[in-house]
Amino acid sequence: MPHRSCSLRPDEFALHCGGAVVRVEALRELGLGRSTVAHRCRAGGPWRWLLPGIVMLTNGAPTRDDRRRAALLYAGDGAVLTGLDALELHGMRRVPSPSGPVHVLLPADRRRAGSGRVLAERTDRLPVPEPGRWPLAPIARAVLDFARRIRERDQVRSAIAEVVQRNRCTPAQLHAEVEAGSGRGTKLPREVLTEISDGVRSVAEANARALVRRSALPAPMWNVKLYDRAGRFLAMPDAWFDDVGLAWEIDSKEWHLSPEDYERTLDRRSTIMAEDIVVMHTQPSKLELHPTRVLDELRRNYRNAARSPRPPVYAIPSS
Repeated sequence: MPHRSCSLRPDEFALHCGGAVVRVEALRELGLGRSTVAHRCRAGGPWRWLLPGIVMLTNGAPTRDDRRRAALLYAGDGAVLTGLDALELHGMRRVPSPSGPVHVLLPADRRRAGSGRVLAERTDRLPVPEPGRWPLAPIARAVLDFARRIRERDQVRSAIAEVVQRNRCTPAQLHAEVEAGSGRGTKLPREVLTEISDGVRSVAEANARALVRRSALPAPMWNVKLYDRAGRFLAMPDAWFDDVGLAWEIDSKEWHLSPEDYERTLDRRSTIMAEDIVVMHTQPSKLELHPTRVLDELRRNYRNAARSPRPPVYAIPSS
């Protein structure tokens, strides 16, 4: 093997290897022996090991992208990012920042240990990665791969609600993905999908739904579209008690995707009140800290709405 490394400066290896995170085999093809690589990766050396057979050509702290690149190289051709790393790269903002092992999917016949820094999941259902810089699992697969490995209900609610609210996938697609995969760890995602299928689109709305289910009130519709008699769109309240014409809004910027969404919430408040609709507003913090007070207030508003003629509006479930 020709020792091409003798003609390369240290800063040229990354250029020849396509990046600063590389396979040892790629360095060997440039003429570096394993002992030379090991020496450069020694404590205090210019390089560092990231995974077995994977080297970073600097000695600084690796970024999350460095760890993702290392995990994909380690897992081999065809590997796909999933879970939190995929969700972050898909642009989701209501999920925790990824830390710990990078979750990758790889063919069922390929074995990788992971070394504590990679969650290498073998699968017979290896997805075709979506086009882009990174090989990402489709978002329905990514969010459910995340959801079936945690036990924090609100994190599962937040992640699944966001992908639906952003129109990145439908509840039907999520149900299909659950049914197609392993049943292990799916109890909590299935329960959350039931909430989502009812129209719930945030953690706060899920908490409100649970509160109503403990009361004697009829179940409201969630995120329906209200229209007046002329067929003009009025608003889409968080919850709608159709029998009496009561709208329930869960008011907080933190549960909306942008300041513009929150401003639209304020605008629709005025629109629906102009139609003589009783509107109740609740902050998520009050819902969480004082659920009994919220439920008492909801019952009073429901009774008040029932005393008046039902507003001449009709509701259509949102898709």
